[in-house]
Amino acid sequence: MKIYKSIIVSAIVTAIPLWVSAQVVIDNPLGQSDVRVIIGRVIQGALSVSGTLALLMVVYGGILWLTDMGTGKQIQKGKDILIWATLGIILIAGAYVITTAIFNAVLTGSV
Repeated sequence: MKIYKSIIVSAIVTAIPLWVSAQVVIDNPLGQSDVRVIIGRVIQGALSVSGTLALLMVVYGGILWLTDMGTGKQIQKGKDILIWATLGIILIAGAYVITTAIFNAVLTGSV
C-alpha cells in the first residue's frame, strides 16, 4: 500500500509542472514592465498620500485654533500644528521636485 501511495504522489508531483505550463499567460496588471517607472509611481503615490495628510493636519490645526473657547491652550496647539504641517508640505513639495528631476534624468537622460 505504501508503494502505491508513493507512486501516486510522484506522478502528481511530476505532472504539476505540465499542468502549470498549460495555463493561460496573465497580462501585467501594472501596465509597465520597467522597474524604474514602477518605483517612480510608488514614490509619487506615497508623496501624494503624505501631502494629503499634511493638508488634513492644516485643517485640523485651523479647527483647533478656531474652537479655543478663550483658554489659549488650543490656540498654541493649533499654531504648532499649522507650523509643522506647513513645513511638512514644503518638505513634501521639495521631495516631489527632487524625485521628479532624478527620475526624468534617469529615464530620459536629461534634466
